[in-house]
Amino acid sequence: MKSEAKMLTIKQWNEEDRPREKLTLKGSNSLSDAELIAILIGSGNRKETAVELSKKILVHFNNNLNQLAKASLNDLQQFNGIGEAKAISIITALELGKRRRLEKALAVPKIGCSKDAYEILQPLLGDLPHEEFWVLHLNNSNKVIEKQLISKGGLTGTLVDLRIIFKKSLELLATAMILGHNHPSEKLQPSSADKHITQKIKTAALTLDIKVLDHLIVTQKTYFSFADEGIL
Repeated sequence: MKSEAKMLTIKQWNEEDRPREKLTLKGSNSLSDAELIAILIGSGNRKETAVELSKKILVHFNNNLNQLAKASLNDLQQFNGIGEAKAISIITALELGKRRRLEKALAVPKIGCSKDAYEILQPLLGDLPHEEFWVLHLNNSNKVIEKQLISKGGLTGTLVDLRIIFKKSLELLATAMILGHNHPSEKLQPSSADKHITQKIKTAALTLDIKVLDHLIVTQKTYFSFADEGIL
């Protein structure tokens, strides 16, 4: 049986403990992930406040916002009290967060190391349930001119057409590129196919005087750099 305090609605809490009021008084940084989600959904269900429901959702996704960001509308609507509108609000907020991170990464004047490239590629690739292959086209200052999606694949691989890559490179007058793809399995080690396509692209790029600076394998939280590991 729930305690009396547990049965209180958010409106019955002390004002400073209510998510909206807390944000107003103390700023958004003072709120927990559950409290921020509670503001998005606005209300809970007959047995749970919005905060309690938000905590339940987070626990289901291992208290990991990256995992929550992968949830579909149907996944979220399995929770009592989450209809389509609330599910859309959650997905929209997380997508905005991803885009903000990407814009911040692109504001870096140039790519100076593998981590700079990872900060650009992770929002594009880190949360995907399937493989994708991307190319970052760079100018002679190592600044990103354009991000290019080359192909989408299944759970274990994707096809890469070199003609698509170099057609764009020539159009942009790019002088360098960084390759990137994800491993939904979270395994960082490159496969023999990964190594083969890297060398194939590098060899073709040399004939056009374009440098392949790196190839990153991206997962949700980290990455593998061919250049850093000395196998480029």
